[in-house]
Amino acid sequence: MEQQDIDRKKPDVIVVGAGFAGLTAARELTRQGFSVHIVEARDRIGGRTWLDHRLGRNLEIGGTWVHWTQPYVWAELKRYGLGAVASPEPERAFWWADGGRQEGAPGTLLQLIGKYNHELVKDSREYFPEPFRPLARDAFKEIDHISVQDRIREQFPAGSSRDILESFWALNFNGPLEDAALTQALRWVALTNGDWAVNFEACATYKIEGGTAALADSILRDSGAGIDYGFTVAGISDDGGSVTVRSYDGRTISARSAIVTVPLHVLPCIAFEPPLPPAKADGARRGQVSKGVKVWIRLRGEHAPFVALGQADWALNFFQVEYTLDGDTIAVGFGPDASNIDATDPAAVQAHLNRLVPGAEVVDVATHDWVSDPLAGETWPMHRTGFLSAHLAALQAPHGNILFAGSDIANGWGGFIDGAIESGMEAALEAAALSAAASGTALTDKN
Repeated sequence: MEQQDIDRKKPDVIVVGAGFAGLTAARELTRQGFSVHIVEARDRIGGRTWLDHRLGRNLEIGGTWVHWTQPYVWAELKRYGLGAVASPEPERAFWWADGGRQEGAPGTLLQLIGKYNHELVKDSREYFPEPFRPLARDAFKEIDHISVQDRIREQFPAGSSRDILESFWALNFNGPLEDAALTQALRWVALTNGDWAVNFEACATYKIEGGTAALADSILRDSGAGIDYGFTVAGISDDGGSVTVRSYDGRTISARSAIVTVPLHVLPCIAFEPPLPPAKADGARRGQVSKGVKVWIRLRGEHAPFVALGQADWALNFFQVEYTLDGDTIAVGFGPDASNIDATDPAAVQAHLNRLVPGAEVVDVATHDWVSDPLAGETWPMHRTGFLSAHLAALQAPHGNILFAGSDIANGWGGFIDGAIESGMEAALEAAALSAAASGTALTDKN
C-alpha cells in the first residue's frame, strides 16, 4: 500500500540519501513548492553523521565539528536556533618526535605544528584565491599531481618536523599520505584565509548543541518531505522524461528528476541507465583516500584535558579529551587505516594510548567501521592526487535528469557538514530548473 501511494503521487524530485546534502536539497525544493520524496537505505537520517548513545552518553559516531568560517552550516545553526559547544581547552600535550614520546604544554605542540605547517601551506591562497570556486583558475593544475607526503619530504628533512607534519596531515586526511592530494590540503587552508591554526580549530573544536541530529531533524521537519527508510538503491534509470529509482527489494519510485547524494565509494554500487560517462565513473571508481577510524574511549577516573599526536603510520595517531562522566573521562581517538586495528577491542586501543599518555586506563570503547560499511565505504572524503583536475567537475555534472550532491564533491568545505549543505543547495537549484523546464513553468510560478 505504501508503494502504491508513492507511485500514485509521483513527486517532482526523488532524493537518494538522507544525509545533510539530501536533507538540504529536499528542504530547498519543498520551499519552492516542488514535491520531494527521500529514499534512505539506513533506518535513520544523518548519513555519515550519527549521534548515538554510547559509553553512558550521546556521542557523535561520525561527523562532528562545525565552525563560523563554514558559512552554510553556521547559517543553518542560526536558522534553527542551535548553538555551538566548545571542546575543553587542553591542559597537557603529548607527541611523538625524534624517536620518542615528548610531553609539554599544548601551546608548545601547536607552535611546533605551526612552525612547519606555515611553510607547507603558505601558497594556499595563491593556488585557491577563491576557495569556494576551486576550479575557477588553472594554477592548481601545476601541483595536482603532488602528494602531501612528497611535498613534506621534499621540504623537510627527516626528524621532528617531518614526523609532526606527516602525523598532522594523516589525521586530517584520515588516511595514508602517499596519494593524498596536496591540492586538497591547500584547499582546506585557503578556506580559512591561509591560516592553518584557524583551520585546525574548525576541524575539532566546536560541536553542535544537541548534536548533529538536532540540526538534521530540524532540516527534515522544515522540508516536510516524505521519506522511505530501508530503501537501498540498486539502480537508477532515466528515459528522458522521468527518472525511476529501484531498490534491491524491488520497490520503485519515479519522478521528473533525482538527486543522488551517496558517498563516492557507494556510487559504483548503483547501476545507472544510461551508464555514467567515463570521467564520472572513473572518478567514483578511484574514490578517495580516507580509510581511517574514529573511536570513543572511556578512561577510568578524571584526567586533565589532553591532546596527543603520535606517528603518521600508527593505527591510532591522535587523541583528545572531550567529556567527563560519572567520575570518568571520555576521549576521542583517530587513526589513518581502519584495517590496522580492531577499534572495538579496548586492549588494542589501550596499547596505542599507552605510547603517548601515561596512566590512562581504558574502560570501554565505542566505534563504527565506516570503511567496511557498505553504505559509506569511507570516513570523511579527502581527494587523491589528480582528482581535482580530472574528476571533480565531472562528478558534479548532471547525468541527464539525474543530479549529484554530497560532501565528497563540494566546492568549498569538502569533507565537512558545511560542504554537504552547500552541495545540496546547488543540486536543489539545478533540480528546480529541470522540473520547471519539464513542466513548462517558470521557477517563480511554483512559489
